Amino acid sequence: HLEHIRKDIRKFKDDNQLDKVIVVWTANTERFAEIIPGVNDTVDNLLKAVENSHPEISPSTIFALACIHEKTPFINGSPQNTFVPGCIQLAERERVYIGGDDFKSGQTKVKSVLVDFLVNAGIKPIGITSYNHLGNNDGKNLSAPQQFRSKEISKSNVVDDMVASNQILYKSGEHPDHVVVIKYVPAVGDSKRALDEYVSEIFMGGKNTISLYNTCEDSLLASPLILDLTIITELMTRIEYCAGDMKEFAPFDAVLSILSFMLKAPLVPPGTPVVNALNKQRMAMENLFRACIGLAPQNEMLLEHKAPAIRKY
Repeated sequence: HLEHIRKDIRKFKDDNQLDKVIVVWTANTERFAEIIPGVNDTVDNLLKAVENSHPEISPSTIFALACIHEKTPFINGSPQNTFVPGCIQLAERERVYIGGDDFKSGQTKVKSVLVDFLVNAGIKPIGITSYNHLGNNDGKNLSAPQQFRSKEISKSNVVDDMVASNQILYKSGEHPDHVVVIKYVPAVGDSKRALDEYVSEIFMGGKNTISLYNTCEDSLLASPLILDLTIITELMTRIEYCAGDMKEFAPFDAVLSILSFMLKAPLVPPGTPVVNALNKQRMAMENLFRACIGLAPQNEMLLEHKAPAIRKY
């Protein structure tokens, strides 16, 4: 399978006379892969497991490996853990960009804005319940418990860094109750229904409840993300940086965390923090591109409008 996919990539590139190819995985959600020592924990073990057709190696991981071998960036638009440790190691070794996971288009995008607002305002979310039903093939696939688990993980982790950012509201290890439900209802087709309830603690032990109801054409929200992810990934292949004592320019880390703005469960380089707050993700991307054209990073201090002594100059 691996060699066949590599051959297809080369043929597509040659047939269309392309300089570069960017691959975006838009297929249905797979089940979460178990990380098994000796199988997918290192590059060598993973490649050997592929040769032996080990059942724990997912199709998307095989596609990712083929792309990395062909120096072709690969973006995972589904929630499963395509990038097992061995796959990430190979991307870093070959200096090929990878990014993921799971397109962030509707309910989760709103959640990453609303929870950030509530926590920063000193309003403490203690219960978040997200219910979805849809009738397209994605909904049918997610009706299987193993596939749903992949989606549940990608949707549930979106508030973690925002909760951890406010140690006054939340004690160490404290976390709001967060429940995600997805049901398959064929009658609604691609018109997904998303219902959310946010219960928060406010002043003097009071409670605040926010309820949202959203209807959207799921595929139409996701399609522009495919274009944006492809365009930005291609742009990143042409950007290098040089800082400090570096003598030569170098590419960014193989794990393209700059794509987090468009993905539910951002893949980041091992050992680095995950940022889910939408405004912070956008600011990181915007400031990087500003740096590329020699502009200072954006900030919201606006001291020139607040300090008379500075305003004179």
